[in-house]
Amino acid sequence: MKKKFCHGGSQKVKNIETAEQALQNPEYKKALVELLYQLADDDFFHAYRGAEWLGLAPHIEEDVAFSSINQDTMGHAAMYYGLLEELGEGKADDLAHARKSVDRRNAVLNELVNGSGTYLEEPRYDWAFTVVRHYFYDVYKKLKLESLKLSSYRPLAEAAVKINMEQYYHVMHWKVWFQQLSMSEGEGRNRMLDAIEKVWGEFADVLSYGPLSSEMSRHGLLMDEESFTEKWKVHMKQVFESIDLTFPGGCAMKSGSGRQGIHTDDLEQALDTLGEVYRLDTEAVW
Repeated sequence: MKKKFCHGGSQKVKNIETAEQALQNPEYKKALVELLYQLADDDFFHAYRGAEWLGLAPHIEEDVAFSSINQDTMGHAAMYYGLLEELGEGKADDLAHARKSVDRRNAVLNELVNGSGTYLEEPRYDWAFTVVRHYFYDVYKKLKLESLKLSSYRPLAEAAVKINMEQYYHVMHWKVWFQQLSMSEGEGRNRMLDAIEKVWGEFADVLSYGPLSSEMSRHGLLMDEESFTEKWKVHMKQVFESIDLTFPGGCAMKSGSGRQGIHTDDLEQALDTLGEVYRLDTEAVW
């Protein structure tokens, strides 16, 4: 038995099929797997870069709050990798730690280092960049979850409902930081403006659905890319107006298209660190 829903934004009516029926369609499964890799890899590296601030955040209360947010986000990645495992893509741990950079589908923005140095050696990280990256990404993620809650793949829709309950608080957390620093004077505001320019220069990659964009929307996995991008821009225009800044319009993709496996050296560094323990014994159960 099939049900129908009206997909937010594009207002196109799609059929919802059971998971068993949907996965009998190779084109559907291919689009679904691609989407899940994007969602999983995005949150995986976003959480990792956030976790590198452990003990380095501006004050102890933020250290605790940021750590909790990163733990949530890594849990979201684990949920998506778990869905991929259920689809026969391999063990979730292998998908998270063993895939090469060219196979990753995260947006480049989420892999970029926090600043110069490393966590263990002279970590000169940029808090302004972190605030802007996390706020803009979490706003994007919140809007995307609203669409995913209506996904034709029921396990993904159910996961989106669960994740969205935590995402509300993540957005509110970064909104406070973003507004306070952006509306400050002198160096604080200037550094935020530089960070906004840097993040905006990579955000087209975040918004991209990749090479299977049309298939994802045609099968009702989520809102079509054009409608979603417009929805995000409308929301972000309000954000910019709230801090008395001119909305910059279209964003860019300066460092490559992560959705198509084109990444920076920063991803290789992240993979080396994240997979260090995993590589000691790939058959271990954690």
